[in-house]
Amino acid sequence: MADLVAGTSELYGQKRSARFFFDAEPQELRWALRSADGAINVTIYKFPDIAVSPDLPDSDGTVMWQSTHPRPTFAHTVLVAAHTVLKEHGETGYLTKWAMHPYPVALVQDLRRLHMRDDVCNLPHDLSCP
Repeated sequence: MADLVAGTSELYGQKRSARFFFDAEPQELRWALRSADGAINVTIYKFPDIAVSPDLPDSDGTVMWQSTHPRPTFAHTVLVAAHTVLKEHGETGYLTKWAMHPYPVALVQDLRRLHMRDDVCNLPHDLSCP
């Protein structure tokens, strides 16, 4: 989850794209986020072998999902998902479940700050932030 939150935050600066992957051994699920005209294009690629796929271009993967969303909606949805995970597991439970990765408190707070500062979002913002 940290990579999704961080990748979304990156699109608030000068960067126009962010990439990260989820390990689905032996497969890799690579996410490519691209920002243009106030929208975020999301493409998820599937690669058969995580051992070799980091060296492969996106075009060598199979497109599993592709969609485009207004940045405020996408960022808000990522924040809601992060909040839901925290609410369900708590920081301790999250660390127990994903042993090597603590809940990304600072990354979530940063994305929330950027979203509230830069986006016009008419969705409710009653998410408690750790």
